[in-house]
Amino acid sequence: MEFSEGSNKSLMDKETCCNNNNGVTIRTAQNMSSSFMRKKSDPILVSTIRFRILRELLANLQEVILGTKLAVLFPAIPLAIVADFYKFGRPWIFALSLLGLTPLAERVSFLTEQIAYFTGPTVGGLLNATCGNATELIIALFALYRNKIHVLKYSLMGSILSNLLLVLGTSLLCGGLANLKREQRYDRKQADVNSGLLLLGLLCHMLPLMFKYAVKPETGVSIAEYTLELSRASSVVMLVAYIGYIVFQLKTHREIFDSQEEVEDEDEEKAVIGFWSGFSWLVGMTLIIALLSEYVVGTIEAASETWGISISFISIILIPIVGNAAEHAGAIIFAFKNKLDISLGVALGSATQISMFAVPLCVVVGWIMRIKMDLDFNLLETGCLALTILVVAFTLQDGTSHYMKGVVLCLCYAAISACFFVHKIPAPLDQTNVKSGLNPSLSA
Repeated sequence: MEFSEGSNKSLMDKETCCNNNNGVTIRTAQNMSSSFMRKKSDPILVSTIRFRILRELLANLQEVILGTKLAVLFPAIPLAIVADFYKFGRPWIFALSLLGLTPLAERVSFLTEQIAYFTGPTVGGLLNATCGNATELIIALFALYRNKIHVLKYSLMGSILSNLLLVLGTSLLCGGLANLKREQRYDRKQADVNSGLLLLGLLCHMLPLMFKYAVKPETGVSIAEYTLELSRASSVVMLVAYIGYIVFQLKTHREIFDSQEEVEDEDEEKAVIGFWSGFSWLVGMTLIIALLSEYVVGTIEAASETWGISISFISIILIPIVGNAAEHAGAIIFAFKNKLDISLGVALGSATQISMFAVPLCVVVGWIMRIKMDLDFNLLETGCLALTILVVAFTLQDGTSHYMKGVVLCLCYAAISACFFVHKIPAPLDQTNVKSGLNPSLSA
């Protein structure tokens, strides 16, 4: 009888949780990890102001600008704009822009979560899933617009490698060291779904590369054209798979990805800013991210030449680390607290979104813009991606974790970083100059 009552109570709790989910936004693992970078504001500071409009404006500024522990990096944004206006050194513009993107990425996560309180769980979850890697996607689209295909491919692949090896490896390492006397376990269902999608994305990446080496040039077949067509077809397949993944995550199998039960909510959370305020801030910060992304893409070659670091190392290693520092730090903190399901959700979820959404979207957008963006990431880059996905899949196959798994993943990332640090191949010629018949030296 006690077992029956306990079971009924458990079922009632789960039903209550599901009912709450219908009225409250779904918090994804990415949102949960970024929340550790936030700090509560004191409403007393602005409550004494008599004018309502001014009071609401200052309250919004307090929540949006000062409501993050990364607020100290916000001055980098006006400094980057001033540096560009007064024609300071381009490496300085690159560094300041990269630092300015760090708090903006965390604030976009905060604002999408605030908007989701008003839009409902489905729209909110879709918004979170779309904006989860907004910074990387905007940088990639600006690189595509400037025809810097090498920067686009490097940055997107670097985001995947960073999430799978650095974020996941550091989380497993720190979580294992902090919980030496107890076994760390996680739900394999979420890891299996993401691993399957990553392997599908890897197949679509490898097909153009294998096709290029399988077809002999003397046959008279235009390898580049057929590779481009194959990439576009594969990109459509990847986007269809990602849409199915969103439906699977938000509708049919929401309980697999639901991170609410993993967090001890002492207080019932609610929106701290209004819908239109959140929407306005989101639009404004997206425009600022676009501006800084344009600075990053436009000055990366100058930074590479001045610092003596290859473009591949800056794009694959530095940009992903700095751009998603807040989310990465949150994943590590959750691992310390023995909440590996959320840490895995951050690392695998972000990698899946980049691989199955951002990359094929850039191919399709390039198709519309008549830019030859394909899925051929070259042999070295594709080989690193393939081995990374295989290592991670083997690491997560048993549902348990210890610090040695984190050590292996971190060392894999260190080896790949060393590879691209010495990978100093000159950047391809800007296709914009090729199309317009300009001399690259004169156009610079």
